[in-house]
Amino acid sequence: MKSKRIYPAFTISKKGEMSLKNGHPWVYCDELRNEPEGLKNGELCDVFSEKGSYLGTGFLSLNSKIRIRILSDNANENFSENFFRRRIRYAIDYRKTVMGDDFSVCRLIFGEADGMPGLTIDKYGDILVSQVLSYGMDMIKDMIFRLLVEELAKDGVAVSGIMERNDVAIRKLEGLEQYKGWYKAEFLPEPPSNITEITENGIRYEVDVENGQKTGFFLDQKYNRLAVSKIAKGKKVLDCFTHTGSFALNAAMGGARHVTAVDVSQFAVDTARENAERNGLTDRMDFLCADVFDLLPKLLEEKADYDMIILDPPAFTKSRKTVGSAERGYKEINYRAMRLLPRGGYLATCSCSHFMENRLFVKMVMSAAKDAGVQLKLIEARQQAPDHPILLNVPETDYLKFYLFQVV
Repeated sequence: MKSKRIYPAFTISKKGEMSLKNGHPWVYCDELRNEPEGLKNGELCDVFSEKGSYLGTGFLSLNSKIRIRILSDNANENFSENFFRRRIRYAIDYRKTVMGDDFSVCRLIFGEADGMPGLTIDKYGDILVSQVLSYGMDMIKDMIFRLLVEELAKDGVAVSGIMERNDVAIRKLEGLEQYKGWYKAEFLPEPPSNITEITENGIRYEVDVENGQKTGFFLDQKYNRLAVSKIAKGKKVLDCFTHTGSFALNAAMGGARHVTAVDVSQFAVDTARENAERNGLTDRMDFLCADVFDLLPKLLEEKADYDMIILDPPAFTKSRKTVGSAERGYKEINYRAMRLLPRGGYLATCSCSHFMENRLFVKMVMSAAKDAGVQLKLIEARQQAPDHPILLNVPETDYLKFYLFQVV
């Protein structure tokens, strides 16, 4: 049966039509030309052009500016359990291919990039961590979790638990409650602890899947950390915004002469130190609780000598309205780092906000270099790891900018 015959039908503007045809899967409120009666939040609905052409079917969200999240543009799709099983299978097979031996710890589902709008699933060995940000996906999560367990079992992965990290404010925009905790189901055990250990790039970390930031660990920088480790050999390194120490540990493991890991959070610093102890790297590392914006000018006054500086700040902007102030923040720390580094020194700098577009980030870096009186030799321009796939027509999936430079 054709989906366009059984679901509530929306007509959208020419602008919305062009957006969908260009591959972007969202329909915004201001693109709607009608509002069917008796709608239920999270239900499936069909989208048509003003001329009556079928454009796709997706989840309805009555509380969000993103009114419809398209699942498929196949008018014959019935959105049965098999539909979602196929989507999950595609996602698993893709990670097995692009991650290889790193499949054991990776992002398994990346929302719209995997055709699963509003769903994030991270895999830490046999533990899954879920975050659901759309009402429609939340309504079918029981089925999704069961299918995930079944499909992973086919690959020899016996899931020992699913932690729900639905403790994010954005769920309010969908009319969903915020909470976190182990998902309870007859087909799934509940692990005895929310702490697990993972290995990434040969480095062991303790991950708190219930209380750690995001889903417990930032997986998207995996291969960027490896790139840093190759540059850091024999160098004195300053790792700013270290969080759990991942860049610092990769630098130390790569043979850095000494690494200083800095974060404004004492908890983060303590965690980084514990991770260093876990990997036997404390003899070449020290840890400092400080605000990077205050620390860099102080180090410049003291004429501190570092061969390499890593800047991995949190997102300075989460909306277009604050991009300007975020750009100033990025420029300040990059400018200070460039001033602090000697000629021939190395800078790793990045932004994890998709609103800070790549062209703006590059413009900011060039401006900081000009003000610092230096030139930059580009070593590598990188993005998020491939388990966080980028859809070229969906800019929201392309968010991480990472650059390695030599100051010349």
